[in-house]
Amino acid sequence: MELRASNVRKLRGGTFDVLILGGGINGAVSAAALAAKGVKVALIDRGDFAGLTSSNSSNLAWGGIKYLENHEYFLVNKLCRSRNHLMRSYPSTVKEIRFLTTIQKGFRFPAFLVYLGTIVYWLFGRFVTRAPRYMSRKALANAETVIDASNAEGGFEYSDCYLYDNDARFVFNFVRTSLNYGGIVANYVESLGAERRDGVWHCQVRDNISDEQFSVRTKVLINACGPYVDKHNQLSGQRTAHRHLFSKGIHLIVDRITESQRILTFFASDGRLFFIIPMGPKTCIGTTDTQVESPEVVVTDADRHFVLDNVNALLNLEKSLTLADIISERCGVRPLALNGEDGVADWVKLSRKHAIDVDKEDQHLSIFGGKLTDCINVGDEVAELVADLGIKVPYANKRWYGEPGRSVKREYLHQAMLMNLDALTNPSSSEPLTQRLWRRYGRSAIEMLEMIREDPSSAELLIENAEYLRCEIEHAARREMITKLDDFLRRRSKIALVVRREDIINAPGLREACDILFGDEAEAKLAEYVAATAG
Repeated sequence: MELRASNVRKLRGGTFDVLILGGGINGAVSAAALAAKGVKVALIDRGDFAGLTSSNSSNLAWGGIKYLENHEYFLVNKLCRSRNHLMRSYPSTVKEIRFLTTIQKGFRFPAFLVYLGTIVYWLFGRFVTRAPRYMSRKALANAETVIDASNAEGGFEYSDCYLYDNDARFVFNFVRTSLNYGGIVANYVESLGAERRDGVWHCQVRDNISDEQFSVRTKVLINACGPYVDKHNQLSGQRTAHRHLFSKGIHLIVDRITESQRILTFFASDGRLFFIIPMGPKTCIGTTDTQVESPEVVVTDADRHFVLDNVNALLNLEKSLTLADIISERCGVRPLALNGEDGVADWVKLSRKHAIDVDKEDQHLSIFGGKLTDCINVGDEVAELVADLGIKVPYANKRWYGEPGRSVKREYLHQAMLMNLDALTNPSSSEPLTQRLWRRYGRSAIEMLEMIREDPSSAELLIENAEYLRCEIEHAARREMITKLDDFLRRRSKIALVVRREDIINAPGLREACDILFGDEAEAKLAEYVAATAG
């Protein structure tokens, strides 16, 4: 809370080189890149960081294999290169995983032809991942007994990548990077509109916690509001070549369906891709693909039944999944960038590629579309465009992304080994502590080792089955701008995704976690969370 209060005060002072509106993946990487390169940058978000699209993905960092069907070979080639770069830069977080795909009889393409597409995909991926392999119906059933192969023509296995942890956690780490380099960042600060006067943008903002309004001045304004880019451009009088269409996607999280660490891939009853995705001790199922007019969406009964009907039809489950099996839900929109004022003949064929519209005269950027896979390219592109607008970029070649160097990791692993850290791993955890702390916190994990050495109770879980230690919550309270309880439970962590709401609320350690995060405001913040998540 102190970190946010300090940054809100700093927003009032002086004129920034760049103000970024929106703390999703596009805004987060823009802030990280610019701050690391020495630009005086600020970022605000009307809610929490990664609060919308960037916390409701499939957790995939993939090269866009589905775009091959639309012959978007240039895009697939670019995304595969971006995926490979992300794998190299974040080897503990962005990991190769096998996709096991079933092709049902009567599908629009023969199974072997679709398999040949995975060979082309592997080629675009520069053979970085394991080779695809074709599988007969019998081989498919033997490889994964949970698959109902009775109507399968065949299938195949190929590789792509996914985020081992939460997508929102990955986004926040870019926000944290910008803070580390001197960026001024605040959540729950909303832009009410912006006006350019005398060569400077005056952005009127509201602190959505205190309800106080004030103005922030900046030379360059970047609209990275995700699905609300068009709406804010109307407020600031910007006309752009692109606009957004919206596709709603939902996922349901249930208890683990299979012990296999593959992603099971099918084509759902409407012909679109459908995934069964490992999520630690749980399974994430989806996604839907529904065109909507507004980014403000909710999960409907029709959405739930679509997902449940498909998973029950495609898998051999001992007991069919019902509404009672749903632990949590994810729901968001994909903002799809459309060039021009006209409509599109088939919106389903729109890709997730990003576009950045630049108004050089007004020094304004609008970022449309985009996906997690391409995030490093977005950060680099924004930094170059800001320099083109006349903003001094003192350290233009500074690398702003990636895990800490090998020497830092070796030191961490050595200290962890000396204190036998993995022996403290709770039996409910899905991976050893050494691995988990490094992936989530990098260099800061060394500080956690010191906390555990000083007080072994720092390695205790406060919420059963949550895979978060007391020292992680203490770290979040100091450095992760937790303003509401849901910021921690849903976005800095994935506790609210893998633990039922009633189990979280009734957890004996929740009140202690609130005390750590909020101090004297603990009771009020807990009551706020209970009320906000009711019903």
